[in-house]
Amino acid sequence: MFGKKKRKPLGLYIHIPFCKSKCDYCDFCSLVPNNKGIVEHYTDALILQMEDWSSRCRKHTIDSIYIGGGTPTYLDIRRISRIIDAIYTNFKVEKSAEFTVECNPATADLEYFRKLRRAGVNRLSIGCQSAHPEELKALGRIHNYDQFVACFNDARRAGFDNISVDLMYGIPNQTEQSFIESLTAVTSLGPDHISIYALKIEEGTPFHAMRDKLVLPDEETEYSMYSHAVDYLAAQGYERYEISNFCRKGAASLHNLKYWHCDEYLGLGASAHSYFEDERFATTCVVRDYIDGLEIIGSDINIVASSEKIDSAKCMEEYVMLGMRLTDGIFIEDFEARFNTSFNEKYGVRLDEYVEAGFVEKDDRGYRFTTNGMFVSNYILSAVLDLE
Repeated sequence: MFGKKKRKPLGLYIHIPFCKSKCDYCDFCSLVPNNKGIVEHYTDALILQMEDWSSRCRKHTIDSIYIGGGTPTYLDIRRISRIIDAIYTNFKVEKSAEFTVECNPATADLEYFRKLRRAGVNRLSIGCQSAHPEELKALGRIHNYDQFVACFNDARRAGFDNISVDLMYGIPNQTEQSFIESLTAVTSLGPDHISIYALKIEEGTPFHAMRDKLVLPDEETEYSMYSHAVDYLAAQGYERYEISNFCRKGAASLHNLKYWHCDEYLGLGASAHSYFEDERFATTCVVRDYIDGLEIIGSDINIVASSEKIDSAKCMEEYVMLGMRLTDGIFIEDFEARFNTSFNEKYGVRLDEYVEAGFVEKDDRGYRFTTNGMFVSNYILSAVLDLE
């Protein structure tokens, strides 16, 4: 007797593009709805897109789910419950699947978290960014630190034992000391995972328009902030497993690891990206086009904004680019088994000059960035991979 063919693992990302207020630094696909109708229509369209993809994913099992934004918890519990129900209706979800929802502290309370937990969500990612009111105000955040602490504690009371917190460095008027204070305050709460991101001034944002007036920490101060965070978090029991991500033992983000390992994932919703069956593709970031393209029968709106078949050469390049973000870096044996190509001949000779400069470590197993290298990883990878 033949056993059942094993299903392929697949990550699922759901994008919610709505916020109470858009932060001044944000260039993500997000908007402040001018009426509740667009939120309801978006929810309907998202469920229709799930139905469209359901048959194509019959050979797959969802082993990680991530609802991001925007602000997913901007949705009332009825709407987000509809989305969660549709996920389980249209896809085969592993019982042990990691299920993350992003949260702004000003948009959820104890009862909301309890209902999320009962719906199957088992991990939260809460955006704190800073413990200082003037820094939160500078970013355009709608919450204060006390609201964050209350949100975090409500999540714990609701039964969440896997909580990630986001912090930022390089904020206008931020000092190294104020960053250390934020880091210390957040760590004292005992989150299971901490993400620390450098502020980037992106085109099209209010920050970009006022960039000449912003008082930002210089590069040396930013490096000192990052370096201090690495050392401090290690002393507090947080392992750095990726450039910006730190966790208690066993609490690494399984969904995000899919991105860095070049594993398959499906993204649904406006602006969502996917890597599925050797193809990378993205959905339109125009929310109205996304809704109309799915809801209007016979619509000629193509909701696919871009798509690219990934050949072996491109796959190899992405594997190195994403894998080097991880603390473990690239294992030569794994690379050569996957691509049947000598890593040393292809990339090792280019990385060796950075080994000598102290930006990369090398041993018999492979290559990985040092802390110095991680801080300038984009520059190094652009040179090694000949990226423009």
